[in-house]
Amino acid sequence: MQATQQVIDMDRMGKKGTLIHPEAYGEQPPMKTVPVEAGEPDNNHPGLNPVDVYRLEIQAMIDAKANERQYDSGATLASYVNSTIEQWSSEAQAFVAWRDAVWLYALAELDKVQKADRAQPSVEDLLAELPAFEWPVAQSR
Repeated sequence: MQATQQVIDMDRMGKKGTLIHPEAYGEQPPMKTVPVEAGEPDNNHPGLNPVDVYRLEIQAMIDAKANERQYDSGATLASYVNSTIEQWSSEAQAFVAWRDAVWLYALAELDKVQKADRAQPSVEDLLAELPAFEWPVAQSR
C-alpha cells in the first residue's frame, strides 16, 4: 500500500491560468500529492512537498518490511533490540542497521538532488536504489 497518492487539485481548477475543463483541450488537470490514511487519499490536504513524499514512501517501505514478520511498524520492531528473546533481538538489530542505512542513503541522495548534483528520481526509482534487507536466519535451539 502506498503512503501517498496523486489526486486532482480541485482548489486550482478554474483558477486564473488553469482551465476549468482541461481534458477538453487535451491537457491534464492540476494535480497534487497527498498522504493516504487507512487506504484513502486525504483530498483536503493542501499537497505535500516532494521531500515529504519521499519521506512518507520510504517510511511506508520500512514499516512494510517490519510487517512481514508481524511487527506493527518499524518503530515496534526496533524496540525489540534489547529483547531477551534471541530471535526478536537479532531481527531488531539487523532491522535497525538496515533502517539506518536506508535513511543515510536516501538523505544523501536527496541532498544531491537539492544541490543539482543528480536529477530528481521518481519515488519508485529511489526506493529501488535503497539497500535490500535480509532477515537473519533463526537460530536453532
